[in-house]
Amino acid sequence: MALRIRLTRGGAKRRPFYRIVVAEGSSPRDGRFIEILGFYNPMMPKDHEDRLRLKEERIRHWLSVGATPSERVARFLGAAGILAPPEVPQQTKQHLPKAKAQERMKAKAEAAAAE
Repeated sequence: MALRIRLTRGGAKRRPFYRIVVAEGSSPRDGRFIEILGFYNPMMPKDHEDRLRLKEERIRHWLSVGATPSERVARFLGAAGILAPPEVPQQTKQHLPKAKAQERMKAKAEAAAAE
């Protein structure tokens, strides 16, 4: 039985509200769960205290039993200091200018430096 700590969605259309639960890995996202470990309300401002509520003691218990957090929950736990923060994936280089644009920018900078 693989246990996961993950989010289940609630709330109305376009007004999401999430519970942080521990559930069996094979159960559906909004299906059966074992225990509620906290809440996440993305509609609140980031600095509001009710945006994220965690039951730290119970989370530590389930982690010690072998439950693995989902990617998003791992971020929450890393920010709360319960787990080590997960690594941020390396950005691709698609957002950088291409080779010819870089050459033009370099030439423009050299011309500006020469003046």
